[in-house]
Amino acid sequence: MKGSMNDIGQDILEKASQGDLEAFEQVYKSASGLVYNVALRVTRNSADAEEVTQDVFMKIYHNLKNFQFRSTFKTWVYRITINTAINCFRKGSREEKDKVDYDGIIESLPAGCSAADRVIQAENEARLDSLMKLLSPEHRTCLILREIEGLSYQEIAVSLKIPVNTVRSRLKRARQALLEEAGKAQVQNVV
Repeated sequence: MKGSMNDIGQDILEKASQGDLEAFEQVYKSASGLVYNVALRVTRNSADAEEVTQDVFMKIYHNLKNFQFRSTFKTWVYRITINTAINCFRKGSREEKDKVDYDGIIESLPAGCSAADRVIQAENEARLDSLMKLLSPEHRTCLILREIEGLSYQEIAVSLKIPVNTVRSRLKRARQALLEEAGKAQVQNVV
């Protein structure tokens, strides 16, 4: 059963940092969903997101002993995830990076949806994905952390190690770019 990042206590993190595999397994179960979802949003590919998730947990495992609780564990995990996912995205070694990962979208849909609902939701995800890929990784990351993950401006700034005003400007530019592209798409569909 998966927990949430809020379920991870400092005692569990300390045990995990000392090599306690059961404690680390608790950390993994609580954080893996968040890591995978953020990685999927940044990389736009389920295989890359899985690879990023594995890389992130290797980094957490090897560096947990250095975590000093100056920020929340969740913020620290976001920072590692975002940096790893952006690096993976920038590698650009796969030809399929620009294709929409329909299988990943379908797998992530709730099981209770009807076939029509699943198709509509998949189309909406594909449309959002095509708009998001137009953004730079920095703008896309800020937008994901704010709009999808629900982080505050301050939490995003800490996670990305940038000033709050940079977060604000990146979000503003990302939203403007999305609105412009969505407007162009609507005009093309009407014509």
